[in-house]
Amino acid sequence: MLELNYSPFPILESERLRFRKLTDSDANEVIALRGSKENMQFIPRPLITNTEEALAYIKMINDKIDENTDINWAVTEKGSDKCIGIMGFYQTQPEHYRTELGYMIVAEHNGKGYVTEAVKTLLNFAFNTLNFHSIEAVIDSRHVASERVLQKNGFEKEAHFKENFYYNNEFTDTVIYSLLKRNFKK
Repeated sequence: MLELNYSPFPILESERLRFRKLTDSDANEVIALRGSKENMQFIPRPLITNTEEALAYIKMINDKIDENTDINWAVTEKGSDKCIGIMGFYQTQPEHYRTELGYMIVAEHNGKGYVTEAVKTLLNFAFNTLNFHSIEAVIDSRHVASERVLQKNGFEKEAHFKENFYYNNEFTDTVIYSLLKRNFKK
């Protein structure tokens, strides 16, 4: 079984981005990310609309890090400490050397290639430092931009489930992409 240890917290960097631990001072940015209907359009979770909810979300993420079960980072542009995205791994299955990738970025930074760059950085860490064997991503079938990010990073479509998820009085399709360590190209 895969043994995970996120202490000390791993700070990562890519060409343009820095990945650090979320803190309570990121509450406003969490609200901007998870409180935006545009950002949450394809994420079937309630909007975060106030500081109390944002702090609870940050605590949940950091508790999972402290428990060595899952890990998410606040993503910033290099030279700035302002959180522009949250990305990482959750629903980890250490017994199967598998985890699920999740990512989101504030809308004003869409189209800059940040998510593709960030995903490549996280995949490198997951495969070459944490030693995962496979990583999956579960997305809403209508989220074309997310699908492109996954394809650019070498993920392959494994499944398309028809109307398998009910949220907000609507049935939606779910698509699962995955990537094996041996197919990852740094």
